[in-house]
Amino acid sequence: MRVAIIHYWLVSMRGGEKVLESLCQIFPDADIFTHAFDQASISETIRRHSITPTFISRLPRPHRYYKYYLPLMPMALEAIDLRGYDLVISCESGPAKGVIPPPDAIHICYCHSPMRYLWNMYHDYRETTGWIQRLLMPPLCHYLRLWDSTTALRVDRFIANSATVAGRIEKYYRREASVIHPPVNIELFESVCPSEVEDYYLMAGELVAYKRPDLAVEAFNAIGRRLVVIGGGERLAEIRKLAGKTVTVLGQQPFSVMRHHFARCRALIFPGEEDFGIVPIEAMASGRPVIAYGRGGATETIVDGITGLFFPEQTVDAIRKVVLDFEAMTFDPDVIKAQARKFSAERFQSEFKAAVKKEFHARGKAFPGTNV
Repeated sequence: MRVAIIHYWLVSMRGGEKVLESLCQIFPDADIFTHAFDQASISETIRRHSITPTFISRLPRPHRYYKYYLPLMPMALEAIDLRGYDLVISCESGPAKGVIPPPDAIHICYCHSPMRYLWNMYHDYRETTGWIQRLLMPPLCHYLRLWDSTTALRVDRFIANSATVAGRIEKYYRREASVIHPPVNIELFESVCPSEVEDYYLMAGELVAYKRPDLAVEAFNAIGRRLVVIGGGERLAEIRKLAGKTVTVLGQQPFSVMRHHFARCRALIFPGEEDFGIVPIEAMASGRPVIAYGRGGATETIVDGITGLFFPEQTVDAIRKVVLDFEAMTFDPDVIKAQARKFSAERFQSEFKAAVKKEFHARGKAFPGTNV
């Protein structure tokens, strides 16, 4: 069986790339196609595969300016030659599913989310851009929405990373989607056994507007509790300026530092609305509770009052109040870790392979063996 995996871009190792790693383990001989490719920024597991970039990679500094080439990506995807492939897997968050699969191939789209900047967060993104982007976004996004919704018909089966995303797929594409939660390497975090928890809270992840890191910093400035912030991103400089005396902004850090702080913080603060949210699972795998905004994927992974707490609205006052409520409660690290184990990499691989096998059988096709 020849397998092609279409991944939007390979310029970092975030949640989408962790899913790609698991797909590479299921299909060790798969070929990967992508728009932009920075070899130094991806894992050895992914690099072992044949990686073919689209013509976007030949434009100036593609691994940095790939987002500006978004209007060209539909043409780039449709230029990919997939003749001879039996299974096409598109990883969708940026443009990936718009390839033209062979007539006899099965096309499965694992969707992290329909493109946020076109659909559910279009107005949020437009509000925070410069005046040139605000001027160009309406006509460009109109064209891209038409293409994006049309290409949903090229997919045989959608798999969403959460029920939240499955709802968006139904809303914007009018397609049903099954749910397979992304993989998390639980063992990497369970293995850390600190002697005691330290007196600080943690916020970790990319510092971008929709994750609302500003709210957490302002809340901890107000209540005078210690907050450690780990992560890079477009809002890093702004967050550093906003941080008060009790807020420490470490910026981008290696995995060892992240793991150390996951295991020792009082709780993870998660103020944004995520499609799924791998960071809360990593914190729970470390035995630490999560204080999260009660919308999106976090509601599918955190058990309110057992493995963490939700706050009802994205305001400084709501975060301040939930932190004070949290400090009057106790949480069992073993119970929290048990919840995190439900999202292991082994579970993802087993469920994904079963979904592919089911699709083959539904079409009367024999399903060849795989690595898992």
